[in-house]
Amino acid sequence: MDKTKIQEIALKHTDRVKKCGLGLATGVGKTLLGLKHMEKEYSPLKKYLVVAPKKAIMEEWRSQAVLFNKTKVISITDFTTYRSLNKQDPKDYDVIYLDECHSLLDSHREFLSNYNGKILGLTGTPPRFTNSEKGKMVQEYCPIVWNYLADEAIDDKILNDYKIVVHFLNLTSRPVIPVTARFGKLNFNTSEKKSYDYWSTRLDNAATPKEINIARIQRMKALKDFPSKERYTKILAESIENKDKDKCLIFANTQEQADKLSKHSYHSNNIDSEDNLRMFKDGDINRLSCVLQLSEGVNIPNLKQGIIMHAYGNERKASQRIGRLLRLNPDDTSIIHILCYKDTIDETWVSNALDSFDKDKIFWRDFNIKVW
Repeated sequence: MDKTKIQEIALKHTDRVKKCGLGLATGVGKTLLGLKHMEKEYSPLKKYLVVAPKKAIMEEWRSQAVLFNKTKVISITDFTTYRSLNKQDPKDYDVIYLDECHSLLDSHREFLSNYNGKILGLTGTPPRFTNSEKGKMVQEYCPIVWNYLADEAIDDKILNDYKIVVHFLNLTSRPVIPVTARFGKLNFNTSEKKSYDYWSTRLDNAATPKEINIARIQRMKALKDFPSKERYTKILAESIENKDKDKCLIFANTQEQADKLSKHSYHSNNIDSEDNLRMFKDGDINRLSCVLQLSEGVNIPNLKQGIIMHAYGNERKASQRIGRLLRLNPDDTSIIHILCYKDTIDETWVSNALDSFDKDKIFWRDFNIKVW
């Protein structure tokens, strides 16, 4: 079965349904599917609205329309982000396309409750819990009527196979973490292990919801900012680039980190982001670092290896990032590297994020490479 057949099956599930959603594995072609649905609904008197989390996804719709000769439907289409959805007039549109519809929030009811036309939601990662905020919004405004998962696409030879390697790292005992007082004055340096243990103890001893929340956030922030993952990522990325000769995408934790990990980065504060992405797509560069922007809706061909520095316990983001790598020749195997601090809450986050993936394709390894 090929992508065209899968898209035909998906479109049939939208027949005679006013509001629905489709769950399509990342890489199967949900943008092209949306354009085909536009053609199916086309009338020069109609007006479409595409809602997406960010501008890069809007550009993907436009470029796909040119590539597949579907510019006619784009001529009657407006684009907006979820952040700006409530600024639109619901009465202006006949069909709305909610790309990455798992981005819906309660605040979008202001617009959607006043809209009476057709809705098609598209997502590679439908909300896991229907009683969550996003789950309730999807269920109400674009309930998923068909779901085609990554492992199904791999079995059908539409996407390439994958291997996930979880790199277990130890927290360092070397005092390299600065601890500052008010106004940024340095008090002393501590180690990653002592810093983690401190916030874990604060969390265990927290007496109020506010104290619990503060301690939990500070511990997560500490794990995200510890320097040993950054140093290990550099070693791993250089090995992929120089030894394996593969294109590698790095998902960093912060914009500053992304800039350190690669000469070419993609994030909202980098004015060269679009040029860097184009060069990466074209194969002119082999390493690109980003934060969240490339998790959703952007096609990157011939991408064989990727590094995810932090899973955050969010299975949707992990699925999206892994999905960036499942777009190769079906005879190839993508390798996804996920970094995890051993004997910390990081292990739980990674386990939760990988819960929906084939356990036979996940390899947990201890890597005792010195990063200092």
